[in-house]
Amino acid sequence: MTGPRAAARPWLVDLGVTLLVQAAVTMPFVVPRAPHLPAATWTAYGLTTLSVLPLLWRRRAPVAVLLAVLAAGGLYRFAVDGPGQPMPYQGLVALYTVAVLSPPAKRLGVAALTLAVIFPSVAHNTGEARELLFTLFLFGAAYAFGRLTDTRQRYTAAMEDRAAQLERANRIEAEQAAARERARIAREMHDILSHAVSLMVVQAEAGPVAVRTAPERAEAAFDAISETGRDAMAQLRRILGVLREGPDAPDGAPRSPQPGAAELPALLERVRGSGLRVGYEVAGPVRALPDALGATVYRVVQEALTNTVRHAGATAATVRLEYAADTLRITVVDDGRGPAGSGGRGHGLVGVRERAAAHGGVAEAGAGPDGRGFRVAVRLPLGGDADRVPADGAAVGR
Repeated sequence: MTGPRAAARPWLVDLGVTLLVQAAVTMPFVVPRAPHLPAATWTAYGLTTLSVLPLLWRRRAPVAVLLAVLAAGGLYRFAVDGPGQPMPYQGLVALYTVAVLSPPAKRLGVAALTLAVIFPSVAHNTGEARELLFTLFLFGAAYAFGRLTDTRQRYTAAMEDRAAQLERANRIEAEQAAARERARIAREMHDILSHAVSLMVVQAEAGPVAVRTAPERAEAAFDAISETGRDAMAQLRRILGVLREGPDAPDGAPRSPQPGAAELPALLERVRGSGLRVGYEVAGPVRALPDALGATVYRVVQEALTNTVRHAGATAATVRLEYAADTLRITVVDDGRGPAGSGGRGHGLVGVRERAAAHGGVAEAGAGPDGRGFRVAVRLPLGGDADRVPADGAAVGR
């Protein structure tokens, strides 16, 4: 709590404690006394009240308040013949406050001073061992309760600080997770749309020429455009369906997983429809990949072929998957203009590197063999979730 109300609350507590102590020390003055005892005087009562008033400032100057209480109590005991008190309320409250608020050196010094004052005070009163032990017990308990209160407050403050730090850490983690998810969705949207639009543009540009020279090829081109658009729409609906999962999601929203390595032949077939000759090779024992890793393989090949169609001016490309014991290598090579004529292949390769890094892998891009064409190579580690599956052959040719 902050503000004036929070600032006033300690004063209200101190005022209540002071009034309570004042009520306690007033009782011996209002209770009828035995005839042989001296009558209570206003001087004695005023001096008693004077020993209580410093408690109003006990939080601001705990040591000074305790010294003032002890001085007023000593003056009362040695200078005034008034009614005694059953307990030293003022001193107990003041010593408790010192134990809570003062640093170690001050509170230990004050505790020693209080102990030194107790002995002459008891000797002047009754001088009995019983009173001495009871007084030592009371002040020792007040000091101990003060230390326990300080420990509890420190522990509570530490727990609140830890909870605040944990809340901040959770909020930062949530923000970072949201940022990673936005980046992932952006990559997915980029790969889907870039691939589909590139193929559709290539087919559309070839359409007018085909209409004049080979109408049957024009019809195939338009069919390829339609098929590419439908596939892009299906993948976009899949992503949007995942984003809208929950009570507000439409019943027809697709929930099928993203395409994986098994869908690569269909992807290559659509790319071949653009006129690019695409070969596909698989080496090593084929393994079933987790959904996330399979989706990465698909998107890496898709982005590499999209760049080839858009930038390379290539006539042929080769996709090769090489399964090793703990590694999957993906290589896409074309016979196009190479790095110098492609302008670095845009932002798509950044997404390829990000996808590889997300699985602990690496991606490289540059000139192809003998400096001709362009080559994208990705190495992905295979964890325990990748299982071997029967393969019809070690390689699939062009």
